[in-house]
Amino acid sequence: MKIIRSGSAPSMKGPEDWFTGTVRVDPLFQAEEPGRTSGAHVTFEPGARTAWHTHPAGQTILITFGRGRVQREGGPVEEVSQGDVVWFPAEEKHWHGASPDTAMSHIAIQESINGSPVTWLEKVADEDYNG
Repeated sequence: MKIIRSGSAPSMKGPEDWFTGTVRVDPLFQAEEPGRTSGAHVTFEPGARTAWHTHPAGQTILITFGRGRVQREGGPVEEVSQGDVVWFPAEEKHWHGASPDTAMSHIAIQESINGSPVTWLEKVADEDYNG
């Protein structure tokens, strides 16, 4: 058994290459071998969002606060709020973030394949974010 104490990992600013707007990432856990799962609590200020990206084994996000937006490539922009759970299948190109006027936080859970949990792509254009 391993207990990871709340606040034991420092918060970090979401890198500008991967996010638009103000984003804070709080690491929650990283499985030890042979496990491949990791999780983080991510907070997006209003209008903030990820860049387009994919996950080799998919991703689950659990909305813990506020209102947000999610989109998969070719699909509509969907509104999400506290209590919603979103699953993105393996290699599905997608983005997620806050609504224009309300912050949003989520817990993100994904697995690494060949050492990588994510492939970052281009930033989400304002036109795509606004639907």
